[in-house]
Amino acid sequence: MNKKFKLKKGDEVIVLAGKDKGKTGKIIKMLPKEMKAIVSEINKVKKNQKPDNNQPGGIIEKEMPLHISNLSFYDPQSKKGIKIGFKFNNNKKVRINRSTGKEI
Repeated sequence: MNKKFKLKKGDEVIVLAGKDKGKTGKIIKMLPKEMKAIVSEINKVKKNQKPDNNQPGGIIEKEMPLHISNLSFYDPQSKKGIKIGFKFNNNKKVRINRSTGKEI
């Protein structure tokens, strides 16, 4: 089964639930099999890292994945999360803001 999401890598999103509720960030990586996304500067945890031949060991801060249901596309004009819809323009599928109808 192919999972399709309305959010993409590079989108500005706002967190709807959890310890970072209300914070915004960009999606760094999508994990479709787990239905999760990694967002920059959100859901950071401290992790003990063993030394590698490339990296030194120690305590590092790392972004952990968030479930996609806890994220919403962030509209900088209205300064809140919005719902995304799809529309066909000249035989091309484009994402739109469902409340205003403008293209994203």
